[in-house]
Order: sequence, then structure tokens, then C-alpha cells
Amino acid sequence: GKRKRKHNGLEVAPKRPKTEVNTNDNEPNIDVSNLKEGRNYTVSIALPGSIISNAQSPQLRTYVAGQIARAAAVFQVDEIVIFSEDGTQPDESMLWTGARGRDWDANTFLKRVLQYLDTPQYLRKLLFPMHKDLKYAGLLNPLDAPHHQRENEKCKYREGVVVNRPATSGYSFVNVGLKKEAKIDRELEPGVRVTVEMTKYETSKKPHEGIAVGPNAPREQDGLYWGYDVRLAAGLSSAIRESPYGSGYDYIIGTSERGKRIDKGDFSIPPFQHILIVFGGLQGLESCAELDSNISKEASDLFDCYLNTCPEQGSRTIRTEEAILITMSLLRPLIFK
Repeated sequence: GKRKRKHNGLEVAPKRPKTEVNTNDNEPNIDVSNLKEGRNYTVSIALPGSIISNAQSPQLRTYVAGQIARAAAVFQVDEIVIFSEDGTQPDESMLWTGARGRDWDANTFLKRVLQYLDTPQYLRKLLFPMHKDLKYAGLLNPLDAPHHQRENEKCKYREGVVVNRPATSGYSFVNVGLKKEAKIDRELEPGVRVTVEMTKYETSKKPHEGIAVGPNAPREQDGLYWGYDVRLAAGLSSAIRESPYGSGYDYIIGTSERGKRIDKGDFSIPPFQHILIVFGGLQGLESCAELDSNISKEASDLFDCYLNTCPEQGSRTIRTEEAILITMSLLRPLIFK
């Protein structure tokens, strides 16, 4: 057998041979096992921020927001639209200043918590200042989405923030949640959030290497779900009419107990590029339409399809966060073909 070595008069096991580390400069060392065919279409949901006001405590308000975020991540929702039920314009200037008081707004509260949960944990302190609305956000279940990566993962893409570190002209250093920064091919201002396509995970003391890409690149090029955007809208009409996509939403579904039963007939969704599924508040979409001064027709006439996704319900009301789970479960096989 192997000879035992002695150290300070005590026998110790022989040294193990050193593990060789691959330092080949041409080896990118990137995990591509979770990549698949790109997805060019988008899925959006819209709901009134007033559902937060119905919760009885800050803890419950935060929990409702967390349920919505989890549902969005599970069903690969790319955009969450929060509209004011009374048709007024939400004050976005309240997003990063002040705290709950007379100027507290349910719409901006919901947007803030949703954005916080969508942000990878290693970037939250860099992007979010202290705020009372986020007091209980740390207790919520994490999204655990593909862009929330662990330090030992070597995915093709990572989210990061540009750090204030000198770099040669035309380059920047980015905190991508690893022990070392990544050097990217763009000169960006410190503090800017950026999606990085990793070209090499460096095993030496050199920084990792990557290129800056658009936030939709992981989804469009490799089919990776990369979180959701959050948009505020002034009422139901703005939620439907305004869109971050140039062509707008080409198929819009409204959900209501007064809609067409999804279990009656052969329901299908036609080919689409940008689909929007709209949910009402405590009084339903009919109330949202009545309170919006820019809407002059029946709620059901605003949509390409007006669905009742939970007929024969045993409760008088279905909470919006419950309706999202029920509806997306039924629509998922029709959306993600």
C-alpha cells in the first residue's frame, strides 16, 4: 500500500494528487444544457393595483404581490401591466421616493414589489434603495427563475450592473453575481443594469468575458424565460391601448364570470405575436370599464375573447391572484405550443 507520511510525529494520510484545472484559453466553459428553440412571441397579463388595497396589513399586501410574481414566473409571463381601477394616472414619481403615508399608492406599491422580486438577489442592494414598501419583501418565496442564478452556475446569460471601475475605452466591468466581474464590449455608465451574454468563464485571475445584449435576447435566441417587465397604466383603456410593442397586442382576452364558459365548445387561440390576458378587481372588469371615462362600450366588447375560466365556482368571489393561476393553467397549453 501507499506509505504514510509523518507530521510532528503523527502519521497522516498521503497527499492526494492535485486536480488539474482546464485553463485552455479557447475553452468558454459555458453550460448550454438548458437552451432550446427561441421564442419570439410574448405573454402579458394586466390587473388593477386596487387588489392590494383590499389586503388588511402591510404583510398581506406584500404576500399578494408575491403570489402574483410567482404566478407570472411559473407561466413565463413577459409583462405585467398594473392599471388604476378609477382611470387616473398612477404617479410614477412615487416609485423611488417617500414611503407609505398620505401619498401611498397601491399601484406603485405593487410595481415596486414586483420589480424587486424579479431582480436577481445579488443586484437588489445595488438597484433598490431602502423603502418601507419593501420591508417584508425578504420574507417572500423567491421566483427561482432562470435569470436568478447561483454563483456556481455557468449559464450563457447573466444579469448584471455596471460597476464604477476604470476600464479601457470601449469596455466596462459588470457585477454579474460571481466572485469576479465580467468585462463587456460596451462603455456604459456605472449603475446601469445590463444583460450579459457570457463568452468565457475565466478560471485564472483575469475577469470573465461577455458582450452586452438586449434583455429579450435570452428568450428570443435561446428560449430562456428571462423575467417580466412591469408597466403602469391609467385605467383599463390605457392598459389595452398602450403597449411596449410597436404593433400593439394582437389578441386580447378578458376574464369574467359573465364571460363565455371555457369548458363549453371547442375553445382555441389563433396565432399571435403579443397576447394580453386581462383580470379584474374585486368588482370585476365590468366595474373597471364603468369607472374609465375613456370607455363608452360594454366591457365584453373591449376584448377579442371574453372568458369565464372558472364556471360553477363554489365561492362568491375569486380573488385576482387565484384567477391568474386558474386562467393561466387552462390557457398554457394553448399559448405555449
